[in-house]
This record gives sequence, C-alpha cells and structure tokens, in this order.
Amino acid sequence: MESIDIHPRALREAATMILEASGSEPEEARIVADHLVLANLSGHDSHGVGMLPAYERSLGNGTLKPNRTVELVRDDGPIMTFDGGMGYGQVVGRQATAAAIERCRSTGVVLAPVRYCHHLGRIGTYGEQVAEAGLASLHFVNVVGHQALVAPYRGTDARYSTNPICLSLPGSDAQPPILLDMATSRIAHGKARVAHNMGEQTPEGSLIDHRGRKTRDPAVLFKQPVGALTSFGDHKGYGLAVFCELLGGMLSGGRTAQPEHEVEGTICNNMFMIVFDPERLIAKSAMEHELAALVAHVKASPAADPEEPVLVPGDPERAMRVERAEAIPVDAESWRQVVAAGERLGVPAGRLEAIAA
Repeated sequence: MESIDIHPRALREAATMILEASGSEPEEARIVADHLVLANLSGHDSHGVGMLPAYERSLGNGTLKPNRTVELVRDDGPIMTFDGGMGYGQVVGRQATAAAIERCRSTGVVLAPVRYCHHLGRIGTYGEQVAEAGLASLHFVNVVGHQALVAPYRGTDARYSTNPICLSLPGSDAQPPILLDMATSRIAHGKARVAHNMGEQTPEGSLIDHRGRKTRDPAVLFKQPVGALTSFGDHKGYGLAVFCELLGGMLSGGRTAQPEHEVEGTICNNMFMIVFDPERLIAKSAMEHELAALVAHVKASPAADPEEPVLVPGDPERAMRVERAEAIPVDAESWRQVVAAGERLGVPAGRLEAIAA
C-alpha cells in the first residue's frame, strides 16, 4: 500500500488541530502533538500520529481525560508516587519526569512510579528528557485497560501487553546519549497495525494465530478469533515483561494484567521510573571517557554487511530524524483513519488534507 509524505511541521499542525477539536487546551494539544510527531520522526510510526484514532475512541468512552495534570500522591524524599488521573500520558508522564529530575538534584536517586496514565506514547521520550538533564534513568511500563496482546513463553494465547522498557544514560560533547527503548514483545502492536494497513508481513517469529501457530500475517491481531504477539528472546523477553507488570503495574499502585481488573476498552499505562545522578557514582570526566571509549570499541567491529554498520542504542532514532527532517512517510490507511477521526471530532477533512498536501 502506498504512503504519503508529510512535512513534520504540517503533521504537527494537523495533530494539534485534531487534539484541540477533541477538547484539549492549546498547550496540551501542542505537547501531545509534538510527542507523536517526534515518534514518527524517530522511526517509531507505531507511536506516532496513527494513535489519534485510538485516542478518539478513548475520549468517546470517557476513559481519556483531557487537560489533567499529574498528582503527587506520595512524597517520601527519594520516593515520589504519581497518579495521572487517566490524562494524556504525554502530558502527565512529562510532568512526573520533570518532578523526578528536580528531586534527584538533591537526593541523587528517585523512585518515581506513575500510575493511571492514558497512553504514555514513546517511552524513549522520557529517557531523553532525563538524559538532557544530565541524569540517567530506567523505565518499566505495563499496559492494561484493553485486550491482552502478547502470549507468555510456551503459551498459545495473549495474557498481557507489549510492556516496554527504557534505559538512558547522558552523553557528552563527544558522544550523544545512549538510550534503549523497546517493547518486550518482538514487535510493538502498533508496528503490526502499520504492517496490516500497508498489506505487509511482520518479521518471522513475531506472531502466532489463535491456535498458537507461527504466522507472519498481522491480520491475526485484527480479526476474531484473535492471535497474539510473541516475546522477544523467548523466555528472556517474557521474564522482563513479567517484571514490567510487577514494577510498573503492581508497585505503582496501579493494576496488572490479571483478570480481576476491568477491561474498559482503553490504554492505561503504569510506569516504574528510576532517575539517578551518575556523578554520585563516578566523576563526570571518567564517565564520559569510558562511554566514548566503549562506543568506539564496539563500533570498530567489522560490519557483517558494509551497508549496515554497528550501532549503539539511540543511533537509529538519531539517523531517522535526519532522514525524515523534511518528509515523514505515513501509510495511506493510517492517514485515512486519522482524517476520519478528525472529521468525527469536527475537523473538516479538507482542512487536514490541505495541510498534508
């Protein structure tokens, strides 16, 4: 299926227009739109503007609450627990991260679980926020509120969701930040959605059908009886996903994916965030030297394919932002869905199409 190229500025304008029409104040609309477009710019289309139809559905059933601010519900020095009140995750997650950064300046380390956020979006955004402040972070996230998506290792049906993790370390003048941001499933559900919209297959081993048989057809996730995503690294990714449930869901005071909890047809994220100051552990000069030396060492490994050199976490996103600086490809079906969502919220299709032209 074809895709259309849209300038980042135009895509941001379209997203902002839809969000404002849905009830967001201008500042909230700007923050959410910036987050979504940055995901597209970074090559993570699964977490970009294609999420807007899902947000519209959550607004329609009352599970997404516009214009909320994060609430600090426990303040115990280096332990800060936040509640997002099912506001836009891109807003309440950013606010909680900013508060954790500020507290970390005095305490050196902060445990900052955040519960009941609507879709937090690309978790790497919060790792980048921390790294830009010269700090380091770990993020463990679970996803509840909708049908399970991922099968446990050795299982044949979905029991939990894509449960992402993120780890970030600040960079230096010589080396950009190191940032690992990944789902614990082989692929994110949104990547399967994009593949389905484009009529493409998913990578080998990333899906099973409703009988537990391996398949590359993403349609198994979008029809009944439904299939499931698989964990990356078999038992290893599965183990990390379980800890995302326990840290992100349980220790935040939110929910885990177990069946006692209601499924409301929404996206609810809970995140266990650890922010710490690496200079409390090692001199900044020593850290910067070791970081640059290690990166140089691993990148010096001869590439198996000269067209695909060795990279470190964070490199693919930085390269993609350069590649997409003037045009972001959006598959035609995803764009059709975004325009339709905008129309239902009162934005004429012609206005959105004119922006994207």
